Amino acid sequence: MLTINMRSSANCVKSQGVGSCYDEQVGLVQEGLTGFIVSENKRGRFDLVHYHTVNLQYYFERLLNRHSTVGIGYVHFLPETLDESLRLPGFARKAFYRYLLAFYNSMDYLVTVNPYFVERIRSYGIARPKVLCIPNFVSSKSFYPMSDERIRASRLQYGIPINKFVVLGVGQLQTRKGVFDFVETAEKMPEVHFVWAGGFSFGRISDGYEEIKRLLIKPPENVTFLGILEREQMPDVYNMADMMFLPSYDELFPMSILEALCCRKPVLVRDIPLYSDILFDYCMKGRSTDEFAVQINNIAVDTAAYNQWCEKSWECHQLYSEENILRQWTSFYQNACILSKEKQENGKKRSG
Repeated sequence: MLTINMRSSANCVKSQGVGSCYDEQVGLVQEGLTGFIVSENKRGRFDLVHYHTVNLQYYFERLLNRHSTVGIGYVHFLPETLDESLRLPGFARKAFYRYLLAFYNSMDYLVTVNPYFVERIRSYGIARPKVLCIPNFVSSKSFYPMSDERIRASRLQYGIPINKFVVLGVGQLQTRKGVFDFVETAEKMPEVHFVWAGGFSFGRISDGYEEIKRLLIKPPENVTFLGILEREQMPDVYNMADMMFLPSYDELFPMSILEALCCRKPVLVRDIPLYSDILFDYCMKGRSTDEFAVQINNIAVDTAAYNQWCEKSWECHQLYSEENILRQWTSFYQNACILSKEKQENGKKRSG
């Protein structure tokens, strides 16, 4: 049997997409991948080692084993996305970015979740690893449409109005996520209730921390901030909302969108290029708070339009089904094992 070792510390920080992505991808291949033994954070020799986070320990491990083991790096962020997420001192930022690119360059393969980022990865001079795209995945065993009774119970639990149209935002509290536009849109629509699930996962170094902190002290009456929640709570949170609204300025492929799609909820995002090749026309788009408010109002007052966008969400969910994504991972790992065999043969020749 061929062996894959997953390396990650993503779950050390709550309420971030990297951890959710890791859990879903590992669960998918452990259950569905045939011909492989998939382990997590083990020691020893493996045919493939899949790095989900960029720990310094993993980098040294990779340098020691690069001639005998195939290294796969998951690209969850690039320097510009970190610039928009965290506030780091200039010297620390430069040092970390240099390290990040060295980490990526040490791999045999890089996997990104969005085809838009393949060229952006190359633009950093990362030339040696093979770069490919495999989308994120969310299991419909965990995220699925729930009954009206359960939705009502969830609204009561979180103090959300029972009879109002509810708009949900999900993600870390940072400027890049469009939190201020989320609140500004809410202020234009006092008859609609807005809920944000997520908090300062990285504390005070989160970009916009002080400004957002002031916003949390006295938000508009129709805005509720739930803070950081366990992932097990999120299916109820998605279901108690009527739609999801993510006005982020930059993303790769948000797990939150896939989770909302699984729950058959309409999704509204900012109209930015990176969504073109992953969401196509399955989601609503806007470029300003005025446009966002118009889009939300359209489906809040028109049942037929609302149902149409629910169906589009479900179609997009099926595009990223378990079967489709597992097929892509299976093909990729099988091809990567060809390189693993070549490395093992070359190692025998060197030792002989």
